[in-house]
Amino acid sequence: MSQASWEARAEWPLAGAAILFLVVYSMQVIGQPNGTWAVILLTVIWIIWVVFLVDYAVRLYLAEHRRRWFIRNIHELLIVALPMLRPLRLLRLITLLRTLHKVGGHALRGRLVTYVIGSVAILSYVAALTVLDIERMEPGANITSMGDALWWAMATITTVGYGDFYPVTIVGRLIATALMIGGIAVLGVVTATLASWLVESVAAETTAEVESGDQALQNELAEVKEQLRLLLESNRTTTSEKTPS
Repeated sequence: MSQASWEARAEWPLAGAAILFLVVYSMQVIGQPNGTWAVILLTVIWIIWVVFLVDYAVRLYLAEHRRRWFIRNIHELLIVALPMLRPLRLLRLITLLRTLHKVGGHALRGRLVTYVIGSVAILSYVAALTVLDIERMEPGANITSMGDALWWAMATITTVGYGDFYPVTIVGRLIATALMIGGIAVLGVVTATLASWLVESVAAETTAEVESGDQALQNELAEVKEQLRLLLESNRTTTSEKTPS
């Protein structure tokens, strides 16, 4: 089996694992379960981590040039290793973003729209969830509920930044910085997509006008040719009538 074949087969299962991880982590942060439920959720998270670990190991094994693949995909190793750092586990959702990117179809604009919508939704929710998990028990924290966290995330990713909610911890501020950068990147993609649509629309209208003008010119030339043909036939008829038999 080749690496490409394995990645094609594992793509959707890994996306499902990423979604399951998000659901379980959400239950941990929002529900704050105790006892048996806490153990069950933690066990599921570790099982998902093993799934991603196996995927990384298989792709490394199937790589044609393992050392080169390892160096070029060092971020993949970090994604596997980050489960030890709870707030960063959600970076695994990059698998879901990659899958959503391909679902958009072959049209460039369709892929961009799908990627932008998926990125905004996932980044906002993940940032809100992680910041809430980190911030709510800290002294002086003002992000203490999921509603506050979501409001803060949307204000941050859209670069509005009202300032009514803000992280007070170093990790929370690092997440906010990453979310700001992500918001700027998403805004750039949206702007570029709109500009591309406008350029294509103007180009299509211009092409239609040119084609319409060409058609009108062709019709006029056809009329001139027809008139010349009739004139020549008329001259021939007149000439033949004047010629003595």
